[in-house]
Amino acid sequence: MVLLSNYARKKKINYFLKNIPKSHHILEIGCADGWVGEYLKKKGCKNYLGLDLSPPADIIGDIMDWKDLGIKKSSFDVIIAFEVVEHVDCFKECHNILKKGGKLMVTTPIPHMDWMMKILELIHLNQKRTSLHTNLTYLNDISNFRLKEIKKVGMLSQWAIFTK
Repeated sequence: MVLLSNYARKKKINYFLKNIPKSHHILEIGCADGWVGEYLKKKGCKNYLGLDLSPPADIIGDIMDWKDLGIKKSSFDVIIAFEVVEHVDCFKECHNILKKGGKLMVTTPIPHMDWMMKILELIHLNQKRTSLHTNLTYLNDISNFRLKEIKKVGMLSQWAIFTK
């Protein structure tokens, strides 16, 4: 694991994951190697599902096809999308599958700083992107959700918690 990505994982645990109730139904979009699910399961969360385009996810597929994947409307208390929304605009889909009052937890590069993220990747300080960042988004501009918290991290990334 590269230096900055490993550091960010620890920070994400403290900011987002520590206070998720064990009984909540949680969906992680873009679960990759499964580190979030591993942490939550060790914490005692039994209702976690990871979704990604490839294994080892619990659900293999694209969030845009949530109905075809057997995901029910308004079925999750928490949706986690770390480093996902810069690849795909899935806010509508998240809104559909999140319960009323549920939380959407998002991290994504600050659009005007994505050039710096590319440099950090080239010098192996940040994880290599899995696909192009074709949907760079300022999280302050997201509609259909209520923005509960937002913060900038290292002048490169934005972290937010939304509620439905």
